[in-house]
Amino acid sequence: MININTQEALFNEIGRALPKKLIVYSIGGTAMMLLGLKNETFDIDLVFDKESDRNLFIETLEGMKFKKDDKRVIETYGLKKNTPAMLRLESGDFIFDLFLNKIVSSVFSDGMKKRATQTHEFGSNLVIKVATTNDILIMKSVTGRTKDNEDIIAIINDNKLNWDVILEEANEQVLLGNEHAIMGLGENLEKLINRKIISVPKSIIDKLWKLFNKQVKGKK
Repeated sequence: MININTQEALFNEIGRALPKKLIVYSIGGTAMMLLGLKNETFDIDLVFDKESDRNLFIETLEGMKFKKDDKRVIETYGLKKNTPAMLRLESGDFIFDLFLNKIVSSVFSDGMKKRATQTHEFGSNLVIKVATTNDILIMKSVTGRTKDNEDIIAIINDNKLNWDVILEEANEQVLLGNEHAIMGLGENLEKLINRKIISVPKSIIDKLWKLFNKQVKGKK
């Protein structure tokens, strides 16, 4: 597990080692730690705009004794598309998941990038912009993983969500090709509501299913 202090120290080391300034987006547990919603995470999840930037980041990590772990990619994601480049230290203490614009089925949209206004600078060349909880919720709702449900609960119970933004982005994800965005979000929320773990206004769930019905009718 990686805690916030260890993560910050590692980012500073990378920022000093990078040969030029890079702007990177943090998602998942990495973003949640920077937002103060989580104390530890299993891996460091980052999204890049450009393949050349990701390649430079990979080269920098390899210079710090990190190695690509293609076997772990297959074990974690199977043969899905848009999987990350994974790098880890030989000791296994630190694991990076480095995505390029798409996070498996989710698209890191222009809206997500614009909303990532919280910015942290590390070393002299690493700038990390943090995805909002609204967008993290959408990305985590389509994975089906137990650990992501735990994060969804923490995000919703923090009570700082903008449901209008979430509904708009879920619909945008569908338009961008992430066809399960609305259905995945709706099903996940309903399961957790039925278990009485979270509370979401019924009007939001109703709007989600209206969007889904519209999506289905559009296909027909």
